[in-house]
Amino acid sequence: MTSAIGTARHRATRYGRLRRRVYHMLGGEGHLDPVVKLVDYALVSLITINCLFSILESVEHLAIVHGHIFHAFDKFSVVIFSVEYLLRVWTAVEMPDRRFHHQVWGRLRFIFTPLALVDLVAILPFYMGIFFEVDLRAMRVLRLLRVFKLTRYSQAMTIMIDVLRQEARAIGAVLFVFAVILVFVSSLMYMLEHPYQPQVFSDIPSAMWWAVVTMTTLGYGDMVPSTALGRVLGAFTAIIGVGMIALPAGVLASGFSEQLRLRREEYLETVEEVIHEGHRITPRERRRLEETRIALGLSHEEAANVLVHAVKNGAIHCPHCGERIDLRPEV
Repeated sequence: MTSAIGTARHRATRYGRLRRRVYHMLGGEGHLDPVVKLVDYALVSLITINCLFSILESVEHLAIVHGHIFHAFDKFSVVIFSVEYLLRVWTAVEMPDRRFHHQVWGRLRFIFTPLALVDLVAILPFYMGIFFEVDLRAMRVLRLLRVFKLTRYSQAMTIMIDVLRQEARAIGAVLFVFAVILVFVSSLMYMLEHPYQPQVFSDIPSAMWWAVVTMTTLGYGDMVPSTALGRVLGAFTAIIGVGMIALPAGVLASGFSEQLRLRREEYLETVEEVIHEGHRITPRERRRLEETRIALGLSHEEAANVLVHAVKNGAIHCPHCGERIDLRPEV
C-alpha cells in the first residue's frame, strides 16, 4: 500500500516536472534559455512563412503550379499549431496567475484569454474546411489571421496592448465624441443636400459615409456637396475631423510614453531588489536583471540608462553601509 502511494506520488512529481518543462519551453518564462529561444524562433518563422504562402497562393498561376506545396505546408503548419495550442492549454495551470491554477476551470479560463483565442483562430479555418463546405478564397484570407500569433512574440505589440488597456477610458471618450459629431454632421448634410442630390445623399447612412470620409481627410470624391451651405458644412467637418483624428494619436503617444516610464521604474525596482550587502552584482543577479529587461521589453540602451541614472542619483546603494554598488559582474 505504502509502495503504491509512493509510486503514484513519484509519477505525479514527474508529470508536474514535465508540464513545467513544456511550459518553460513555450516561453512561459526564462527567455534567456537557448531552448526557449529556439522554440520561439521556430514558431515565428513558421507563422511568417504561413502568411507569405497565404499571400502567394492568392496569385492564380502560382496556386496552379505550386498549389500542392502550399497545401502540404498548410497541413504541416496546422499539425504544429494544433500541438502548440493543446500544449498551451495543458500547461496553463503553471501560469503565475492563480486564476489558472485549477485543473479544469483554470484551463477553461485560459481558453478564453485573447492570446488563446488567437491560437484557436489560427487552426480553426483548416478544420472548418474539413467538416463544412466553405469558399476556398475565404479560407485563404482566414489563414492570414495567423499573423496575429506574432503578437505573442512581439514586445512592441505587448506594450501597445497595455497602452490600449490603460487608456481605454480616454479613447472611449474620444470615440463617443466622434460618434456624436458624425451623427450630427451627417444628419445636417442630408437635410441640406438631399433636395438637390437625392441619388447621392439618398439617406442619412449614405451621408454618414460622406462624413467619415471627410472627417478622416480622405476625400474620395464620390459624394460632393453642391450647395453653398453644404460646402461650408463640409469645410467645417474637415477642420473638426483634423482635430478629432489628432486626439487619439495624442492619447496613444502619451500612454505609450507613460507605459515606458512605468517599465523603466519596474526595472529599477528589480535592480534595487537584487542588491545585497557587497559591492558587485553576481552573475545570477545579472541574469535576473536581463530576464526582467526582456520581459519588460526594454532595449539594452534603455536598461543601461536606467542603471546609469540610478547610480548618479544614489538610488543604487548598499542597504547596510549606504555606499554605492559596483554594477560590474564578478569575474
